[in-house]
Amino acid sequence: MTQTQAKEHSGATTGEGDVALSVKDLWKIFGDKADKVIGTPDAELSRQELQAKTGCVAAVKDVSFEVAPGEVFVVMGLSGSGKSTLVRLLTRLIEPTQGSIRMAGEDITSASDQQLRDLRRKHVAMVFQHFGLLPHRKVVDNIAFGLEVRGVSRTERRNRAQEMVDLVGLSGYENSYPDQLSGGMQQRVGLARALAADPQLLMFDEPFSALDPLIRRDMQNEVIRLHEEVGKTMVFITHDLAEALKLGDRILIMRDGEIIQIGRPDEVVGAPADDYVKDFVSEVPKSHVLTLRWVMRPARPGEADNGPTLQADRVVRDAAREVLAADGPCRVFAGEEFIGMVDDEDILRVVVAEEG
Repeated sequence: MTQTQAKEHSGATTGEGDVALSVKDLWKIFGDKADKVIGTPDAELSRQELQAKTGCVAAVKDVSFEVAPGEVFVVMGLSGSGKSTLVRLLTRLIEPTQGSIRMAGEDITSASDQQLRDLRRKHVAMVFQHFGLLPHRKVVDNIAFGLEVRGVSRTERRNRAQEMVDLVGLSGYENSYPDQLSGGMQQRVGLARALAADPQLLMFDEPFSALDPLIRRDMQNEVIRLHEEVGKTMVFITHDLAEALKLGDRILIMRDGEIIQIGRPDEVVGAPADDYVKDFVSEVPKSHVLTLRWVMRPARPGEADNGPTLQADRVVRDAAREVLAADGPCRVFAGEEFIGMVDDEDILRVVVAEEG
């Protein structure tokens, strides 16, 4: 996909007044005279060509997207795609070469050092793959550490930390030390520490990559549960497609620093933007991701008047039992609007294709 096409698929979801995070034309180029590349023909070169010609590396290349309040926005890509550089640019842990970043209407790219410190302490919290827990502090004190830095009183921060202990399922481990906990439990401490400051935006940089598969699945479920309970806006970085599809309201796929596609999980699986994405999703069980909107058909004469009703955003696998048990075709609605029909053949077509 070209940069122009990528921008057309940038997935803006809301008006400017209702955006938690807005990124426009963001670049990060490493190397001497990196700022001289943008706006020249060299900017259109591939990453490999640019490095060979100039010695510069375009880690993030002309990236634009918006994240709505309360959304779980997943940035996915293989190693070297630029996703971890991107998440560090968002809070200026790395300085961008060009572009703008706005959080809750504030311009991050022009923020002073003091404004950035306030942003990182109060507005944004990050959860990394490496937990970064203080080994000499108990769980409750690790969770309260950010509040201590902010000058919150001991009583208040201990009370808040205890609330977070209970929220993430660590009740009974308040007085344990990090080396007495499993990897999954340590990551729960990291989650609780991030939530304790009541940030508006949570950023996760491959937080579960080092965990065993079963623990990783449990932690994914924990993120889903916590999101349902606290409703925070989340930006989640991962290289794992299954994790992206499970967690994301929308997914941004990166390659060589560029956006390849942005869309809901069903859009990424049902309408991959190019062969790169198509290869990525080729092994995904489509009935687990596609919604009825992707398998429904137009109504035949007389069908729209009767039959069970289902919402278009129901996942095929979840709706299959109802469709197969119905005496005839089911009507599909988007809200109150009738948009199509689905029957046994429509469901089985997807399921049989997976088995084949």
